[in-house]
Parts: sequence; C-alpha cells; structure tokens
Amino acid sequence: MTQPVRGRRGMAVAPHALASQSALAVLREGGNAVEAMVAAAATIAVAYPHMNGIGGDSFWLVGMPGASGTEVVGIDACGASAAAVRREDYAGRPAIPFRGGTAAITVAGTLSGWDQALALSRTRLGGRMPLDRLLADAIDGARHGVPVTVSQHRNSAAKQAELQAIPGFAETFLPGGGAPAVGSLFRQPRLAATFEHLARAGLDDFYRGDLARSLARDLQAVGSPLALDDLAQHRALLRQPLQLAHRAGTVYNMPPPTQGLVSLIILGLMDRLGVERFDHLGADYVHAAAESVKQAFSVRDGHITDPGCMTVDPASFLQPAALDAMAARIDMGRAAAWGQGKGPADTIWMGVVDGQGNAVSMIQSIYHEFGSGVVLQGSGVNWQNRGASFSLDPGHINTLAPRKKPFHTLNPALALLNDGRTMVYGNMGGDGQPQSQSAVFTRCVVHGLDPQAAIAAPRWLLGRTWGQSSDSLKLESRFPDATVQELRARGHAVEVLGAFDETFGHAGCILRDAAGTCTGGFDPRSDGSVAAY
Repeated sequence: MTQPVRGRRGMAVAPHALASQSALAVLREGGNAVEAMVAAAATIAVAYPHMNGIGGDSFWLVGMPGASGTEVVGIDACGASAAAVRREDYAGRPAIPFRGGTAAITVAGTLSGWDQALALSRTRLGGRMPLDRLLADAIDGARHGVPVTVSQHRNSAAKQAELQAIPGFAETFLPGGGAPAVGSLFRQPRLAATFEHLARAGLDDFYRGDLARSLARDLQAVGSPLALDDLAQHRALLRQPLQLAHRAGTVYNMPPPTQGLVSLIILGLMDRLGVERFDHLGADYVHAAAESVKQAFSVRDGHITDPGCMTVDPASFLQPAALDAMAARIDMGRAAAWGQGKGPADTIWMGVVDGQGNAVSMIQSIYHEFGSGVVLQGSGVNWQNRGASFSLDPGHINTLAPRKKPFHTLNPALALLNDGRTMVYGNMGGDGQPQSQSAVFTRCVVHGLDPQAAIAAPRWLLGRTWGQSSDSLKLESRFPDATVQELRARGHAVEVLGAFDETFGHAGCILRDAAGTCTGGFDPRSDGSVAAY
C-alpha cells in the first residue's frame, strides 16, 4: 500500500504528475496556492488533453485564512450558450449531438477562471508571479512534447473511429494516423503558440482580443453558433459557496449550475444515517451511500439548472429539516427504485495548499473525452461539448436556450473541520464525482483513514460515468464477496468491475492540520502524484 505524502511548506495533488510538479515549483519560488494552481491547470491542459483543456470550463473554491477565520470563495468559470442558438436548429434530432461544431455551442470559461483567480491572488494574497512564469511548463510541454499516458493512448484508440473526421481532431490527436504510443512525445505546436500569445497579451485576450477574433472565425467555420460577441460577453463570477453543517465541521461546494448541492446532500444524509457505525467495506456503508445518492439525484434532476432560471433556493435543501426528511425516506434494508444518471464527463480535479494555509480546490473539464472533438485551426484549442447536456424538450429545466448556462457535474469540495484541519478534495467522472467525494470524505474524516488509504480503498458508483452506459450499482472487485451478495439481496443491481478501474474516477485529497502539516493522497487509478516540501 502506498503511504501518504506529508509536507509542511506546501503540497499539490493532481491526476498527472507533471501538473503536481508544476504547482510545487511555483510554491518553492514563493508563489501562493492560487498561482501554483494556475501553473498546474495550464500544465495538465497540455499533458492530459483527453480530459481537459483551455477550451472547457472550470470551477474553483479558494480558502483564505484570516484573523476572523478562513473565508471560502467560489469562482464560476462556466460559459453560457451562444446568443444565436435555438432548439429549432436541431429539429428532427432526439438530442444535441455530442461531437462536431454543432456540439461546440457554449463559451469556454476555463481561462476566465484562471484570470479571476489571479486577480484574487493579487488583491487578497499579495500574488506577484508573472503570467509567463505560470504558463512556462505548459508552453514547454506543448512545444517540445509530453510523454503519452496509458489513459490518453487508450482513449485516443477508443474514440478514433468516432472522432477522426471531426475538424482538426486527427491532425492533432492521431499523429501518424492512429493513437499515439504510450511514452511517445505528444506535441501541440499551435497550442504552444497560443499559450505564448496569452503569456504576452494576458488571459483576457481569449475573450476580447486578437485570439478571441481567431477563435470566433474558426468556430464559425466548423458550424458552431458561437460568435465574437459571445466570447466578449463572458466573465467568470465570484460566487458564495453552498455549505453543509456536518458533525465534523463545515463542508463547502459550488452552487448551481454545478451539482455541488448533490455532494453536500449525500454527506448530510450519510451523517444522519450514522455511517461511522459501519465498516467502510461493508454492505451497510455502501447501501447508505447509494440510497443517499438516489435522494440527492432526485433533487438534482428536479431543480438544478442555470441559477438564473431556478425557482428554489438550493441552500434550502441543506437545512436540517430538509435533510432529516430525506434521511427518513431511506430504508436501510431495501434498495429504492430510481431513474437514470446524467452520464459521462471527462474532467480533472486538483488541489493545492501553501505554507500560509491558503487552500485551493479546482476542477476543469471539456465534458466528454476530447470534448466536441473540434480542434480550432488557428489556435489548436480543443473545444468542449458541454452544451450537449442541454435538453431539446421545451419543458425540461435544462432546456436549450440562448445565453443559458448548462447543468454541470463539476464540483470542487473544501471542508473546514472542527479539529482545525482544512481539507481539499475532489474527483472526476460525471455521476461519480459526488459519490467518490463522499467516499473520500467519510473514510478520511469519519473512519479515520489517511488520504492515501481513503482514495485507494475500493469504490462504488451508482449510475453512469465516462465510458459507461449502464445505471447499475458498480463495485470494484476488491470489495468482499459478502458485501456484493448482501447488496444484491437488498435489491441493488450490482455490477462488479475490475480492481482500480478508471471508471471510478481520479480522486485526490489534501488535509492540512492546525500545526501546518499537510497530508495528501492521489488516485492509483490515475497518472497522478502528490508533490510536497
């Protein structure tokens, strides 16, 4: 079993080791947690291109200690749909396509999130790191190459037939006509030039500069409805996070359009079901988690959308009476019926904590593997397909409309515990994100496992995530057979997957105690690492 990493002056965790190292280098040079996260975010956008990129969206939680306690601030860097988009544009189709220009219908918000985070760094944390330094590793990797991971190779091969005809995809992701070999150097020269331009012109140029004009032209050329004004109208937003009063402390997550509410409801229900009494590998624990997920997904599917279109206050579902009522509906002896999950999402989560206790939990994504598949000719930017999550049903809460934000599975988590510890944690993977968050949190905080043990322990997944189409209760094969059999006896449709299967996502966690010692864990299902000093 891999031991957790410990450090005092700073720590970073990411699903790709090069991103962790980029963050650590910035911390060693005197940068703060936000600056280190921007460096990591840029590096992983290059090194893990099937999972994320600057053509996607991101969400941040930033915890900043002060004289009166730690303030937690959220950043919503989610792009809205094009002003020109109409449901009628998809007449005769059952759904919005997942690939191609007609799937590239929402603004990419990721870089606005980096820009907003750096503004917060300067005004609140005294950040002084120049942008060209923060982008240096990404530029080098894109220009000279990053070794291809098993995950990138596998996803490239799996999606080759589906995506090779999409504009720009084969030229970028299938060098030589096929999936790049594991360990071969993967170069993205056009993306390197784009990062170099951003280092000179500033991140805002993506939305209101020469780069924006190039992006808009290329998007129009591939059939996207996005226009220059859509980019110009976009801004990342500072948001007040949702918070859950848990017996162990206060847990924070992002408000809609994310499913952060889902993650908090699950923890609130598991708290009320007394999961501290259960073996974390046993049927009672998994059953309590799965039934809590069903309650939380019911709220999600009925209410969460663009916050400007919501008719209820999401915080109302976190009130004690509301959580008590949901918990009372859970039968610990029998699985409840349920519908279906939201489906896949290819994403990365990363965490950074610096020596002053500033803590960042950040997630960025392009939705499906390789997003829309469209790689823009002038910039080398792979554009997301998050807009494919809109419904074409005019009565659906997430129905497609102009300048509307799509529902997001993305949700970074941060907790301030009663014992003085700060915890940043998260995971990738659609429906799996809130479930793996609940596993990591309860195993660390409630059952007392260290972060590495909590992340490496067998996980479950109710519903679908990337690479999956069934809505069964999936368990890793490392769960005891007695657990599997008992769950089936309670009515769960259990599907057993392989040990350390990537279906269960790429989780990560950092715990910083009151004395300043950080303990971190990374997911052995990923290509990641924890870096500390």
